[in-house]
Parts: sequence; C-alpha cells; structure tokens
Amino acid sequence: MGSFVSHADSPSPPLPSPAGLATLLPPPKEEKEKAPEKVDYFNLPCPVPFEEIQREALMSLKPDLFEGLRFDFTKGLSQKFSLSHSVFMGSTELPSQSSETVKVPTSHYEFGANFLDPKLMLIGRMMTDGRMSARVKCDLTDNLIMKVNAQLTNEPHYSQGMFNFDYKGHDYRAQFQIGNNAFYGGNYIQSITPNLSLGTEVFWLGQQRKSGIGFAARYNTDKMVATGQVASTGIVALSYVQKISEKVSLASDFMYNHMTRDVTSSFGYDYILRQCRLRGKVDSNGCIAAFLEERLNMGVNFILSAEVDHRKKDYKFGFGLTVGE
Repeated sequence: MGSFVSHADSPSPPLPSPAGLATLLPPPKEEKEKAPEKVDYFNLPCPVPFEEIQREALMSLKPDLFEGLRFDFTKGLSQKFSLSHSVFMGSTELPSQSSETVKVPTSHYEFGANFLDPKLMLIGRMMTDGRMSARVKCDLTDNLIMKVNAQLTNEPHYSQGMFNFDYKGHDYRAQFQIGNNAFYGGNYIQSITPNLSLGTEVFWLGQQRKSGIGFAARYNTDKMVATGQVASTGIVALSYVQKISEKVSLASDFMYNHMTRDVTSSFGYDYILRQCRLRGKVDSNGCIAAFLEERLNMGVNFILSAEVDHRKKDYKFGFGLTVGE
C-alpha cells in the first residue's frame, strides 16, 4: 500500500505572529470626537477699534497710490526724536464737467518733526503751500488714550481739529469725539464671542444740523475676516479677507449708497515676498491699480505706483524712494 498520513498525525499549523494577529482582529472603533471647548464669556478678547474694523481689507484695497515722483527721507537725531523731509512732484486733479480728468502740474516740499515715546507721540508737518498738520497721541492711563488731529490751511473754512478719547476695556472699546463745526461723535464695540464683535456709532454735526447712527459687525478667525457696516446716511459696506498663506491674502469689498444709488465693488490681493510687498486691486468701475514696495537695503525702499481708469481715460504712474525708518 502506498504511504498514507492521516489528518490526526499531521502537524498543527503554526501560530500567527503578533502582526498577523492584529490583522485578524476587528478594526478598533474610532475615538469619539472631542467635545467643543466651552466659551468663557467672562474672558473674551478685546476687539479692534471701531474705526479700524476694516483694516485688513483697506490694507489690500486702499494702498497709498500717487502720481509722479516722491522722495521721503527720515533722519533720527536720538532714540525718540527724528526729522523728516518729503519732496513731491506730480499733478493735481481739478473738477471738470466733462468726463475727462483735468490735471495741473504741482510740486511741494514737506518738513516734519517726530517725537515717539511709549506713552506719548508727537508728529508735525509743514508744507510750502502754507498747510500745517499736527498729531498727538497720549496715554493718560493704561486704558485711556487721548488723540488730537489738527490741520491749518490758508483757505477759509478748511482748517480742521479733532479730539478723540479712547477707552479700552477688557472685552470692549469706547470712543468719544469732538471737533470743529460743532461736531460730536461716539462709538462702542463689544466682543460677543471670541470671533464675533458688534458695534455702533452716532454723530451730530451742529453747524449743518445733521445727525446719523450706524451699526457694524466683525467676524474673524485665523484664516479670514468678514465685516459689515450700515448707517442711516444710506451707506452699506461689506468686506471679506481670506488669508491663503502667511504671505498671500485676498480681499474684496462692496459698497452701496442708497442716496445716490451708486454701487461699487472691488477685489484685491496682498503678496508679501522676502524683499518686497505687492498689492493691487480691480474694481467694478474698470479701475486697475498696483502698488509695489521693494526693499533695496536696510532702511531704503523703492516704490512703484500705477492706476489705470479706462472709463475716465485717467492713467497715473508714480515712483519714489524712501530712506530711513
């Protein structure tokens, strides 16, 4: 007979390895999602000032555009005191009844003095055309700040002055304003959640017998900022900023004027490179703008500005140099 081995005499199969045993076991159950952290409404962050509620959008959509040549030089005389010199050669737009823009060549020199201290800031400017301006910021206490802005001109009824008193609370800010022409105003902004803040403002212009009230909302995270404002003067303003990365952000805004039925929207970008910063925008009126700041050396920046308005046939190009910090 042929050889025959029964199943009882056959060797037992080897035990699976620990790695193989893991494959035979059922997959572990996914851990339950962590419960959202509770919000401590008694420890909310302090919101941004009411007048800076759209600062991220304005940084991208409202660069300091100019036309012509600009040269700025700042010389530090001490750790707190410095002098500044500015030269501008370009053109000034004059009001015209036609659709085309009327420009007149102009130039001026500006001398400035700056005093910067952690609790006191003094800035003064004087121009060759007779205009003078001054800014004062003084920390009266750790929470109360006084600001003064003044501008004097040779033209009657164009000189302005404004006093601001800003109070910073734990999770809110309040501001009171008083200025010439019997202007009085105030605003208040409160954090509702760690990301949402709501505010309101009122003003009274006694010389013109006009008053108004407005409301604002701001929602911000690490990646985006959205704001909305509405006022009794008929203005509705919306803005949105999306942070793509640490160096790139996109911004858009929308404005509607109920009194004049004007609607304007724009889209912009802000790109920060190692040695330069590029900002630009395009709006619904067909206006395209770009602003480039190139750092040539320590304390030396080269500036390029361009704005093209095809509808009005208005083209503006400028370049400048900034020396000193």
